Amino acid sequence: MTIATVTALLTEIRGCTVCAAHLAAGPRPIVQFSATAAIVIIGQAPGTRVHSSGIPWDDASGERLREWTGLTPEQFYDPAKVALLPMGFCYPGTGHSGDLPPRPECAPLWHDKVLAMLPNPRLTLLVGSYAQARYLPQTRRQSLTERVAGFRAHLPAFLPLPHQSWRSTGWMARNPWFERDVLPELRRLVVASF
Repeated sequence: MTIATVTALLTEIRGCTVCAAHLAAGPRPIVQFSATAAIVIIGQAPGTRVHSSGIPWDDASGERLREWTGLTPEQFYDPAKVALLPMGFCYPGTGHSGDLPPRPECAPLWHDKVLAMLPNPRLTLLVGSYAQARYLPQTRRQSLTERVAGFRAHLPAFLPLPHQSWRSTGWMARNPWFERDVLPELRRLVVASF
């Protein structure tokens, strides 16, 4: 892929208004990638802080994800190394119990185009149930905990992770194997992909 091809797709994505009628805060697609990124992080959707700043994972959940991966902010925000590809590129708004789900139009519209530009093999971190439902459809009957506990079955292409919001603190306390078994392997794979 040429830089011009990547730039053209980024420009097209950042100009997307397909879901505008459903976005109370308006469209602001937030994504990062280049043709050389060997690590892909597929999360849920930007929150209010990320929508305001325009910087992916620019919040406490991003700090936790960087801690989990062992990546410094400089490494994490280097599009030559890391692609940041949410299931929904725009902030979906707030619902009764937190942010609304990612808009369903986004991933089918853009993901295949972006992923086609990235190198293979690559390590794809599937953060949360929305990313896992799309990329690990064979596990739909499993809980998020079961998918993460069985992470080795999805390697080397995918590594499922829980959503790294404040709610994951309790989940991690109930599942100490995550810090003991998954995080060291995650960090090893990230280093190997870098």
